[in-house]
Amino acid sequence: MEIINELKSLQDVKYRDFQAKLIPNIDKSTIIGVRIPDLRKLAKKIDEEQVHIFMQDLPHTYYEENMLHSILISNMKDYDKCIKYLEEFLPFVDNWAVSDCISPNVFKKNTDQLIAHIKLWAQFSHTYTIRVAICLLMKYFLDDEFKVEYLKIATDIRSEEYYINMMIAWFFATALAKQWDDVIFVLEDNLLESWTHNKTIQKARESFRITPEQKQYLKSLKKRR
Repeated sequence: MEIINELKSLQDVKYRDFQAKLIPNIDKSTIIGVRIPDLRKLAKKIDEEQVHIFMQDLPHTYYEENMLHSILISNMKDYDKCIKYLEEFLPFVDNWAVSDCISPNVFKKNTDQLIAHIKLWAQFSHTYTIRVAICLLMKYFLDDEFKVEYLKIATDIRSEEYYINMMIAWFFATALAKQWDDVIFVLEDNLLESWTHNKTIQKARESFRITPEQKQYLKSLKKRR
């Protein structure tokens, strides 16, 4: 299977133009225009040998190749293999859509091992490696695996990068919705930078999972610039 040819056969030009507006930091000429359901179907058609060859062929040329790469990693059932391929891929992730697509089901049963990787990735200098770390922290560590100590992974990050700070705000807004009593101190104690602090409050107050009383309290915590 020629994967690039397969991707181009699934092209939707209007969708390409739409995607280009959502991911302004990458060159539009590298976007083919393939919808996510079609990428997921294609991922299921690729055999194991082709997966290995494709994943070694880095960096990719097209945005959809990177999206497909994320989906293939997310579909892996072997934890060690999944981590290996993910660590090889992370340096080449160059936009929020690809980073946020990484969501391996196998991580749910291996959180005790995963958290060490998240702590490490959160200290990298690469924008999207950090974003992946916080995104995975949000996906797998705000329910049964939640520990207050894990919040420090995010509060310790200091960055000028929009896509990092937006992810941190999203993480804490979700954390407030799920673990309010154990998370609210982050805002009360001013542990986030001003922009991220206020964006967290904004996103939390937009959530239907936050009560009216909680939203009113959050409003009182907003920082004035």
